[in-house]
Amino acid sequence: MRVVRVIDRLNVGGPTHHVTLLARGLGARGYETVLIKGRVAQGEVEMEDVVLQAGVQPQEIEGLGRAISPLQDLQAFWGLYRLMRRFRPQVVHTHKAKAGVLGRLAARLAGVPVVVHTFHGHVFRGYFSRWKSGLIVLVERLLAQCTDAVVAVSRPLKQDLLSFRIARPPRLQAIPLGLRLEPFLACRRTDGGFRAELGFEPCAPLVGMLLRLVPIKGVDVFLRAAQQVVQEMPEVRFVVVGDGELRGELEALARRLGLEAQVCFTGFRRDTDRIYAALDLVVLSSFNEGLPVSLIEALASGCYVVATRVGGVPDLVVSEQVGLTVAPGDAGALAGAMVQALRGRRRVPLEERKRVGERYGIDRLMGDVDRLYRLLLEGKRNTGNVVRWERTKV
Repeated sequence: MRVVRVIDRLNVGGPTHHVTLLARGLGARGYETVLIKGRVAQGEVEMEDVVLQAGVQPQEIEGLGRAISPLQDLQAFWGLYRLMRRFRPQVVHTHKAKAGVLGRLAARLAGVPVVVHTFHGHVFRGYFSRWKSGLIVLVERLLAQCTDAVVAVSRPLKQDLLSFRIARPPRLQAIPLGLRLEPFLACRRTDGGFRAELGFEPCAPLVGMLLRLVPIKGVDVFLRAAQQVVQEMPEVRFVVVGDGELRGELEALARRLGLEAQVCFTGFRRDTDRIYAALDLVVLSSFNEGLPVSLIEALASGCYVVATRVGGVPDLVVSEQVGLTVAPGDAGALAGAMVQALRGRRRVPLEERKRVGERYGIDRLMGDVDRLYRLLLEGKRNTGNVVRWERTKV
């Protein structure tokens, strides 16, 4: 079975892990996958190490990136169409907004039997003006009409898509992320010199965030909450792991809040299992999320979490055994939850870590996606709509 998987870019984040693991893992189940990507934007980092570890060789389509440009978008659409006509896939599976638009239209024009799109989140609120958000919703509703299955990476995200009337059941499916969690499940709490590397005291309680530094992540709210935490617990230190367009502004904000000695920005790091092993608490302050990879990894590592109650977070933070949730944008509530967690010295119990490993592991994801593809293709065969394409090389 041949699959073309399309994503706008392989930047830092959950979608990159998702598509590369699928491209590799489905090979063992009899699939041949071509992974198509665009170019990362200026200031972004491509996750080359993740791609190399997965052992996949993505093909780049010119013009397929984050920016919207009619000329480049047309070029990307034509490139996708030509590739699909050559490769003759049974399934085209697109990920994220722009790849979803161009990839689905190209697939339908090329006569691909099964077309699937995954929402890893959405931009229907909190990103654009009201009229522009409404236009995006309308486009997604129209695209869903030519899509055989629309996939959400969490149950709350699925409910959100239903509330916007993007698609109706049973066309809309919830398939959670699946990650390679073995390094995190094997974590044992140890500093390993991480605090010294940051310039912090060896015994200082350490709170961390691992994320892209973009507006929707609410890092400014986290910094204001950190200022309040320091007033109650002066010994606490904070580390922000990641990079992005707001890094300069956020570092300046930390200085204005008087947190130069308490907060360290490390930039993008690859040794995340080592970082989780050293942290006492992981925080997420986002205004919108699909299913945050950092929380899955944190819980698998045994790190207690404090997070805003958005997107797929309630699927992860199922009880106070594993974390606390607060409303987004409320620095006071976020600070209070951090203090409560730190004073309680909370850790995630072993049985909860195992539950996360089973529910969000790569094997479960492969099984879910394999079943979805085969059910969709069987449905096409039963209605006589499957095109029997001859195999050709890309």
